[in-house]
Amino acid sequence: MIRPEPGHSPGLTTWILAHEDGLYGKTVAKLRITPDRPGGSAQLGVHPGRDWFTVLSGIARLELGERTILVHPGEVAEFSTMTPHAIGAHEGPVEILSILNHDGGRAHLHAADHAAD
Repeated sequence: MIRPEPGHSPGLTTWILAHEDGLYGKTVAKLRITPDRPGGSAQLGVHPGRDWFTVLSGIARLELGERTILVHPGEVAEFSTMTPHAIGAHEGPVEILSILNHDGGRAHLHAADHAAD
């Protein structure tokens, strides 16, 4: 049984469900993003790797390059993280399940892990 402890930062709560160390490891995380997250999704970032997520509840706003994509419950997004990107909440909180490779986990979850310290 998994009983993850939540990591908190403003507008973001993260539960690490599985984590494999190493260069080729993957991290599985549940994230709850609220619309009041500082900077919203206006700050696009890039890093090596690929990201994958599915929406559990709410609507995610995926900023991908110059496109804005609304991802609804049950839908999946997968993309190269070398494309400028950000994930935010659209018109209310959103919960997503994300699978990140080594680089994606370091880029997206590092701040939430340390905010809980």
